[in-house]
Amino acid sequence: MDTKHLLRLLPLLAFCLGLGLPALAQENAEKPKVDHSYKPLTVKLSEDGSKYVRFIIWHQQWIQTNNLAVDNSKLQLTHLARRSRFLAYAQVSPRFLILTHFGLNNLTPGNLTSLGNNGDAPQLFLHDAWTEFKVSNDNALYIGGGLHYWKGLTRLANQSTLNFMTLDQARPFVHWHSLAVTDQFARHLGIYAKGELGKFDYRLAVNNPGRNGIQADLGRAASNLTYNGFSRADKSGDPTGNTIVEGYFRYNFWDKESTKLPYQVGSYLGAKKVFGIGAGFFAHPNGMYNDTTGQHESVFHFAVDAFLDMPLAGDDCLNAYASFMSFDYGNNYVSRWAGTGTAVYGHVGYKLPASRFMPYIALQMGNYDGFKNDATGFDETVLGLDVGLNYFINGHNAKLTLEYHSISGDVREGGLDPNGNVQDVQQIRLQAHIFL
Repeated sequence: MDTKHLLRLLPLLAFCLGLGLPALAQENAEKPKVDHSYKPLTVKLSEDGSKYVRFIIWHQQWIQTNNLAVDNSKLQLTHLARRSRFLAYAQVSPRFLILTHFGLNNLTPGNLTSLGNNGDAPQLFLHDAWTEFKVSNDNALYIGGGLHYWKGLTRLANQSTLNFMTLDQARPFVHWHSLAVTDQFARHLGIYAKGELGKFDYRLAVNNPGRNGIQADLGRAASNLTYNGFSRADKSGDPTGNTIVEGYFRYNFWDKESTKLPYQVGSYLGAKKVFGIGAGFFAHPNGMYNDTTGQHESVFHFAVDAFLDMPLAGDDCLNAYASFMSFDYGNNYVSRWAGTGTAVYGHVGYKLPASRFMPYIALQMGNYDGFKNDATGFDETVLGLDVGLNYFINGHNAKLTLEYHSISGDVREGGLDPNGNVQDVQQIRLQAHIFL
């Protein structure tokens, strides 16, 4: 990003600092302290609190620039509601739990409608709706079912959106590789099993694919496959491709992480000392369809990852994560977010001592056969880079995040420039996040 764009962004940076500095000044002023402590929104259904209903509400509001990598672009700011969510779950017996989660995503000026229910605007919809039963007397086996988020492949495939270490899930969404392809916003209908055996925990799911059948439009043919095999009968006329199996397995070396809910914490901000290694997979037999041969082909992905989150001296803390993912959709196929080939992702963040600030950097690299093939004309490695700064007003319950976001080598994200080359993406994004 050149000096011209940086100068244009000075007002946005000043705005962000302007929000933070008064809070710092207020802390130093000799005034009665206001209680900003957070207490979960819980209704107790028994005297000892073992039976309860818990409510969680959160909003993430964004201001983001246009794509600054476009030649001669003029700075524009767009406001959007990235997430608006409501979640409730009830534990009315040690043996069963019920959870409901609904909300909307990505409400922008471009998809607002006059009445809120006409046109193609984002609407409130179910994210999760499942019931769960405890089978064993210990925590070794739980079984549940419904529209659920107990996913396989990686830790970040199960990422919580309440406590990201980065501003958001890194885009392209390689961890949410099936997002809007076979699922409803990273959720499938199916059954799952989960449990803990000492410091080892696991999650397995058997699901049905949603019949979205969305595939990437590369602009140039790279593969004769389409990801809609589950909507196509086999040569005998029988339905096929209707089952997805996925799982994730983890070992915690230090503190154990909760498996009550599937949502994986982005950072504990020093409250826990966590180091875990994991491995996962995603299998969709006969999920692909070969338009040339009329045959079905299978999808299989696997990954390994490691997560570190630990306090250091004082109140500072370190957060780091790394993953390696291998994707196989079939010959030269590139899906909406990933593609046949490999991807690596890593991030690191450090909460500065005696401060509310946490700078971070995240890097993603994808090498996909369909982007390195004569049929496409591309020879690209997909690179994603996010550099940001968190300002914790009250931990993850109230925070601001400013981030520089860029993607290069990905025709799906930036499209093509007037010369037919892959258009890079560069944006500045500011998020205000509050959850109760």
